[in-house]
Amino acid sequence: MASGALAGTLLAVIGGVIHGSFALPMKGMQRHWAWENIWLVYSVVGLICLPLLLAFATVPSLIDVYSGTSLSLLLQVAIYGAGWGIGSTLFGLGISRIGMALGFAIILGMTSCLGSLIPMLVLHPADLNTHNGHVLLMGLGVVVVGIVICARAGALRDRDREAASPTGMKGAFAAGFLICIVSGILSPMLNIGFNFGEPIQKAAAAHGAVLGMDANSIWVPGLAGGFLINAGYSIYLLFKNKTWGLFTSPGTTSWHWIGSALMGALWFGGMSIYGIGTAIMGPLGKVVGWPVFMSVVIVTANVNGLLSGEWKGAKSSSVAWAWGGIALLVLAIIVVRGAA
Repeated sequence: MASGALAGTLLAVIGGVIHGSFALPMKGMQRHWAWENIWLVYSVVGLICLPLLLAFATVPSLIDVYSGTSLSLLLQVAIYGAGWGIGSTLFGLGISRIGMALGFAIILGMTSCLGSLIPMLVLHPADLNTHNGHVLLMGLGVVVVGIVICARAGALRDRDREAASPTGMKGAFAAGFLICIVSGILSPMLNIGFNFGEPIQKAAAAHGAVLGMDANSIWVPGLAGGFLINAGYSIYLLFKNKTWGLFTSPGTTSWHWIGSALMGALWFGGMSIYGIGTAIMGPLGKVVGWPVFMSVVIVTANVNGLLSGEWKGAKSSSVAWAWGGIALLVLAIIVVRGAA
């Protein structure tokens, strides 16, 4: 059991590193493609094509698994996925207003906490008042403190930049902050749907899917719901902004298509590895693994941001706050690992 928990935690960490890097290919592509062009390709690859391919490749008799599952359960998982899809769309709007560092900290921090607590409260309420539950709460407390410090770092960075070159964007902060809060509330719904979809996973196991691969059966209905929101909003913007033509315009290179598809591969690749990890961690894998996964995503996103110049112009003291928050999030991983 201990070896399974260790291996599962390691997979959650690896998945978090991959997932936290999914936006890197976007850098530079927006010089010619609009956000909606990139996001539509990413959504098709990451939310539809790859989940289907992986599920068909790893779950025997996948069609029989779904046909033997109640339609209400499949719809429930898809609705949770759609809720996450709204949160994902708001994520992009929020960080465009208050910045990546602050937006990532608020949204993913709330996602980490709520995505673990809600499934435990609903599916395993008795476990909350156990040693594992207490350790989980302690770890989540460390996550919150780390998030607050990361948020402070982001605010200091923005203040440093405003002092050097005023942008006049201060009025957008309140709206951006509210958008991030709403996104943080809705984004955990993917993990909540992943928890409630456990009967689908058990059906996949009954049809011969091996441990870890059986979780791939849940992604298809969950991410299909998220796809409707993400792709729907992208298509709306393509019509509104008249950017359909960018797909075939002379400035489009193969990298625009490959990079956008790579975003989908990194995003879903990280999520699927996380799913495999939670399956071998034990009964509370989806509860305990989520804060580990989200913490690593936050750490990776901040490190990528630092390395790619997002903190250019910030004072060393502001960067020190960022590294302090990252260090606490790493500590949270160690603490939450004790509940596995």
